[in-house]
Amino acid sequence: MKEVTRRKFLATASVAAAGAATGPWVLRAQAQSGPLKVGVVLPYTGVYAELGVSITQGMKLVFARENWTVAGRKIEMIQEDDEMKPPVGIRKMEKLIDSDKVDILTGPVHSGILMGMRDKVHSSKTILIVSNAGADAISRERCSRWIFRASFSNWQPNQPMGGWVAKNVSKEAFLIAPNYQAGKDMMEAFKETFVKAGGKVVAEDYPKLGETDYAPYLTKIRQSKAKAVFAFFSGTDAVNFVKQYDQFGLKKTIKLTGAGFLTEPDVLPAQGQSALGIITGHFYSPLLDNPTNKKFVKDFRAAYGGKVPDGFACQGYDTAEVILRSLRAVNGNSQDKDKWVDAITKVEFDSPRGRFRFDPKTHNIIQPFIYIREVKETVLGLNNVPIDKVADVRDPGTGCTLPA
Repeated sequence: MKEVTRRKFLATASVAAAGAATGPWVLRAQAQSGPLKVGVVLPYTGVYAELGVSITQGMKLVFARENWTVAGRKIEMIQEDDEMKPPVGIRKMEKLIDSDKVDILTGPVHSGILMGMRDKVHSSKTILIVSNAGADAISRERCSRWIFRASFSNWQPNQPMGGWVAKNVSKEAFLIAPNYQAGKDMMEAFKETFVKAGGKVVAEDYPKLGETDYAPYLTKIRQSKAKAVFAFFSGTDAVNFVKQYDQFGLKKTIKLTGAGFLTEPDVLPAQGQSALGIITGHFYSPLLDNPTNKKFVKDFRAAYGGKVPDGFACQGYDTAEVILRSLRAVNGNSQDKDKWVDAITKVEFDSPRGRFRFDPKTHNIIQPFIYIREVKETVLGLNNVPIDKVADVRDPGTGCTLPA
């Protein structure tokens, strides 16, 4: 009887010891010393595939510089292709959170995917660093303690352009952008200052995302008698629109202006001479004259076969810097999400675009500058040469209330 009791005691003690060995504090210690899992939801196929590639390259450049290690932890990137389809992107995001148990999430490109991700990210308290999608609502009525944006709100590059175009190009403009959230947001931002400066919107049109034949829209532009066009397109859409705009003979008579994505380095080689003279507003140019950008351009070209970095690569670079700097500030502890969020809020550094910092009221980046750029021939080939700038551009954050 005593032997049985002794055996029970030993068995119970073994179970207790095993439980202690895997108790909460031990699991936390294991998590802090295990790999840092960075979930990435970006398009690697489809019309915006090149954007996803550039963002990823920017991130990997920073992580490689640190030998894929931060605060004693190895960095593991888990990449998912959202195919630029909201249902696919949302499903991939759920996989990363629920199955892969990522420590932090980055992406996406598509504003519709970002809006679809928002509630799951918020309810699960998963930190998301937005590396592209500019849906204004994420900095406004749909903001979240757990979401930061290292790229831009759709409002930021376009609101300053409205007044600039009215003053320097024409007070009569035709507006055109893809028919989805980002396109609508950007045109509304442009109109805000364009109309205030005495501008008149002659007409506006919204082709489907991925359109290949812009002839019907270009015909409308010609018939509108507008003196200027303000456009937002990116990826292959930007290539097709710019080339067809030139082929239609509009380039000589109606000045083409737009959001910076229209002529980023990822599309300029394909656009060729058709892009010359186009004026855009954006937060970045590879020609920016600051030490961080010069090193970024040099290192990026060395790493990726001479490829010139674009704004998307800069966004990836900044996203990775935010992750590294904030995790160091909490000594690698990714389990205490509140402390990590507080550390992210305070991150500040010299980015290729200028001084990087978040607005604590919205968790959206404060753009150090929005540069007015014109496509010209340069030592880097066709590129966006800054000709003017607007400083310290903050999203208004209307309707955003974050906990103090």
